Amino acid sequence: MIRIIAIIILFIPGIIGAFGIKLMRDALFSDFYSIFFHVGIQFVVGFIMFVAGLAFIGGFLYNRDKKRNLVNNPRFIKSNKKNSQNKEDI
Repeated sequence: MIRIIAIIILFIPGIIGAFGIKLMRDALFSDFYSIFFHVGIQFVVGFIMFVAGLAFIGGFLYNRDKKRNLVNNPRFIKSNKKNSQNKEDI
């Protein structure tokens, strides 16, 4: 049951991102929706929807990998040192 809810939570931002791509494509080919006042506004709204959906899914995957210790890049691992800039890091 919990996995189905998680899939639905990931499915909704995916749909939003896909609709954002569709809005941008339609703005480039001058297919205008009457809810927007200008084609440029339609493109910007589509871009924001695409970036929001992509950021949500990317953040979800990053947090899941971080929780399972699959993030190996030292840039993403928090260090406990207060002065983390050593001569070796520079």
